[in-house]
Amino acid sequence: MDKGRRSAAALLLVLMLMLACAGCRSEEAAKPTEKHFVTDAQGTRVEVPAKAQRIMTYSMSMDELLLGLVEPERMISIDELHTDPARSNVAALAQRVPNAIPRMPSVEKAASMNPDLIFTVPFMPAEQVDALRALGISVVACRQVRDLDDIVFNIRLAADAVGEPERGEKLVAMMQEGLDDLKRRVEEVPAEQRGKSVAFVSIMAGYGGAGCSFDIMCNYAGAINAKAAAGNKSGQVMTKEQLVAANPDYIFLPTYRIPSSNEETYGREYVSDPSLAQMTAVREGHIKHPWGHYLYDGSQNVVFGAQETAAMLYGDAFAQPTNRHLSAVEDE
Repeated sequence: MDKGRRSAAALLLVLMLMLACAGCRSEEAAKPTEKHFVTDAQGTRVEVPAKAQRIMTYSMSMDELLLGLVEPERMISIDELHTDPARSNVAALAQRVPNAIPRMPSVEKAASMNPDLIFTVPFMPAEQVDALRALGISVVACRQVRDLDDIVFNIRLAADAVGEPERGEKLVAMMQEGLDDLKRRVEEVPAEQRGKSVAFVSIMAGYGGAGCSFDIMCNYAGAINAKAAAGNKSGQVMTKEQLVAANPDYIFLPTYRIPSSNEETYGREYVSDPSLAQMTAVREGHIKHPWGHYLYDGSQNVVFGAQETAAMLYGDAFAQPTNRHLSAVEDE
């Protein structure tokens, strides 16, 4: 075969290969992208991105939960309070998220950040959820945290929705291991120090009764939730008369160690009321000031709320810093 024929044959072969590859690409392009669905806490089947990259939530606890499942760069927003080390245990991670926003942003504000996945909370108005979905945004509703099962549900739901189920299982295991370890340590505390009743009193007046994360914390810290024991449920305001009747051994007034804050002012004014003077907690000086963020937590970090409760009751053996965070993300 002469040189011209060899060149022509080679060119023909290249063209055939190019056409074959183009055909393969056309076939691949013709295949529909695999869809991923999750069923959220309200029973809604939601189509979600395979690996969401612009995630936002409508809850500080869900912000923390997501920061235990994905890198901060995969979140498009974070509650602005999380960027403040005085109020958040995840400030260093939060500062890597592009947008710090006020709690419960409007539909317009949320849409302006172009999220590809939003996690909502039970008390969010249905019309706001509908409006976000009408814009084509994937919206996944989470459970209100009333017990540990709800936290486990939210972790697994979120992990599935962001395409990280293995991290979800790892995070659940880390949380349970932390709680079990704390319970073992508490059982080593002298029996006479355990089983004390604790009333959580804060500016969030409806928090602290039966069916909230503080119940979980008391359980693992070997304490009795005084409000729950008196029949008070989460969301109900306990009057001072009812608190006097419950007569808790301890009162917890959460602190952020900012003397001028509304939380601190509320606590000081509350316990200065003469009508409380004969309560056991007041009379014996059992007014404790746990770090507030841990005690409100409804994420995997409930472990540290339980340990903070134990630290207030049993002392320095359970003391901890204010920046603890459980994460299944390898580089955090």
